[in-house]
Amino acid sequence: MKSRSQEQSLSDSRELDRSYDPLTGNPPSKPNKKTLKQRFLKLIPCYRSGSSSSSEQSNLTDEAKLSTVCYRPEGLDQLVQQTNFSKKELQVLYRGFKNECPSGVVNEETFKSIYSQFFPQGDSSMYAHFLFDAFDTNNNGSVSFEDFVVSLSIILRGSITDKLNWAFNLYDLNKDGCITREEMTDIMHSIYDMMGKYTYPNMQDSAPKDHVDNFFQKMDRNNDGVVTMEEFLETCQKDENIMQSMHMFDNVI
Repeated sequence: MKSRSQEQSLSDSRELDRSYDPLTGNPPSKPNKKTLKQRFLKLIPCYRSGSSSSSEQSNLTDEAKLSTVCYRPEGLDQLVQQTNFSKKELQVLYRGFKNECPSGVVNEETFKSIYSQFFPQGDSSMYAHFLFDAFDTNNNGSVSFEDFVVSLSIILRGSITDKLNWAFNLYDLNKDGCITREEMTDIMHSIYDMMGKYTYPNMQDSAPKDHVDNFFQKMDRNNDGVVTMEEFLETCQKDENIMQSMHMFDNVI
């Protein structure tokens, strides 16, 4: 179990680093791992760990915790094998998940509601929808604890290829193995609606289209109008800024 000071450090900062580009992965000029970690983890309605009212509560066994929800995740030992988290880290994550999600799963409505708290000046609903779909690996309209920690493990501690595969899956909205201009345009408009009007300097109205044009100029190596996984991986691995951003979440918890 983490110490009180360690648990406190997980919930101290709520400030969002809005200079991180969720499309290209370009990092801010002075990366702050703690800020980036808090930005990502707090977007998921399952991370804020609650304080125990007594030492007895804080010492509940894993099995007792798992029995308090309607949906029971796989055993922690199995999740240790499936992720890059230790058992203690999974216990902390699950405690927060259970506190925020007593049913054991997160539906899209709840996900959007939590996500919107971090972008109160914009409309984050569409981007949250795309992000939710990326976490909902079983396509059943809900995100379980397993879904959450498996994706979180990839984003925070996965290999470069794993992280890029996850990003590609986010942008490939219909999951057909390629990214079209229409899909990337939808992604960029959702990002612009969420935060574009409130960035500094302000984004121009043409910014979403400009981003899409730049994306395809870089990624569409054979100019066939779509970006395949191979093109995406090859281009990203040759881009220094993207590669730097892929390491920014390493070992932040």
